[in-house]
Amino acid sequence: MIKVLVIDDSAVIRHLLTEILNQADDIEVVGTAQDPIFATNKIKNLRPDVITLDVEMPRMDGLTFLQELMQTDPIPVVMVSALTQKGCETTLKALELGAIDYVTKPSIDVSSGVIGLGDEIIKKVRIAAKSKVRRKTPSVSPSPLAKGGIKGGVATLDPSKMSTTDRIVAIGASTGGTQAITEIITALPESISGIVIVQHMPPVFTRSFAERLNSISGLDVKEAETGDRVLRGTVLVAPGNKHMAIRRNGAMYYVDIVDGPMVNFVRPSVDVLFRSVAKYAGKNAIGVILTGMGEDGARGMLEMKEAGAFTIAQDEASSVVFGMPKRAIELGAADRVVSLEEIPSLLANSI
Repeated sequence: MIKVLVIDDSAVIRHLLTEILNQADDIEVVGTAQDPIFATNKIKNLRPDVITLDVEMPRMDGLTFLQELMQTDPIPVVMVSALTQKGCETTLKALELGAIDYVTKPSIDVSSGVIGLGDEIIKKVRIAAKSKVRRKTPSVSPSPLAKGGIKGGVATLDPSKMSTTDRIVAIGASTGGTQAITEIITALPESISGIVIVQHMPPVFTRSFAERLNSISGLDVKEAETGDRVLRGTVLVAPGNKHMAIRRNGAMYYVDIVDGPMVNFVRPSVDVLFRSVAKYAGKNAIGVILTGMGEDGARGMLEMKEAGAFTIAQDEASSVVFGMPKRAIELGAADRVVSLEEIPSLLANSI
């Protein structure tokens, strides 16, 4: 049985989550707590396999608690966050600090909304129970690298970055990916070739994720829009619920943001991006597949490799969920299998 501790300041949410999770044959809610202070002793006594954690609570906020937990006694955590701009930013910080995944708690008609999310909650608790959490000192400081100037309150590109991209770095990830991507992007030099990213997450979260990466790295990061050019020193993140593909016009690369059916049960899909990169960039591309559940991106990476691209898969030891990279490796799609810590330097030395 997967033992779960539910932490939420709302008695209604604690009751609903308990009912939902106890419906699963392999899950048992062994306790609840109204805030992290109450939860501390329960963790020691109950030793849960997974914790569900609200983000805003009295006495101690969820982020402070999560940071202390990951430093002293790492346990897989699934965040429960309201789908608001503020909630997105908090949840993204939580993922950065080591949370495995999140559930977007509705801000209206919460009871009915949470019940409707039952299958998703159960699925993510199961994934978390099988995930790896590492003891860490979570600290992501703003990069000392200079960014472009500010014009009209909007970041502008440094003119030195306005050269045509010789190569493209395409990155795909799912569960655990926000933390992995953050570690990679914040470690890359400004001179890195243009980067395009698909991370499985909802629309509001992708914009917040891009804005956060922009604020803590030396690269220019934004949520992608159709017609955005892939430039050296820039990062384009696929918007939630939309596919992203690249196209080429002469020596220049652009992105298209498109609707369309789900691919591998997700939208955006890593496979859609990787296949377009294989078609239009070929040997001028590097593909990176990171931690995540399922196999999205594995076949697209194989197409990239067959088109002459250099391909990298995150190894099992550093993956939160070794699903997507594992499938890519099984297909023979990865030229290199390396730890998360090795990927930034490998990218910098391969461009």
